[in-house]
Amino acid sequence: MLDATDIRLLAALQKNAQLTAQELSDVLNLSPSQAGRRRQRLEAEGFIEAYIARLDPKKLGLSVQAFVQVQLGTHGPAQAKGFATLIETLPEVVSAWTLTGEADYLLRTYCEDLSALNRLIHETLLPHPAVSRVQSQIVMDQLKRDAPLPT
Repeated sequence: MLDATDIRLLAALQKNAQLTAQELSDVLNLSPSQAGRRRQRLEAEGFIEAYIARLDPKKLGLSVQAFVQVQLGTHGPAQAKGFATLIETLPEVVSAWTLTGEADYLLRTYCEDLSALNRLIHETLLPHPAVSRVQSQIVMDQLKRDAPLPT
């Protein structure tokens, strides 16, 4: 069960995962050891999955972000597993979801340029035996960065 202090701790860590126990104690009005123990408990209970660095895609030469919708031609467990296995091997695909509606999957991708996105679609996704249709939307501008989860 989360209490109000746990929620404040999680909100603070989503803004800055590098906060020390001392800095957390200042935010939470607890001692550093109490703040550190709460963090450890939330890690152990799985509320905190990982600590990561958010990188700037443009500085890494990834100038094209796109959302790619994929529709499978057949919908059996083998086809779904085969497609999921393919997605796991593609570094350009940074996240993937299964969906209701017309598309079966939504892929968020980052590529160096339009040619790289074209190769991903035409040389990797479309040739997969389960895939029947691919539709992409290229991101023109991102109005809001990936935000912290509501707490």
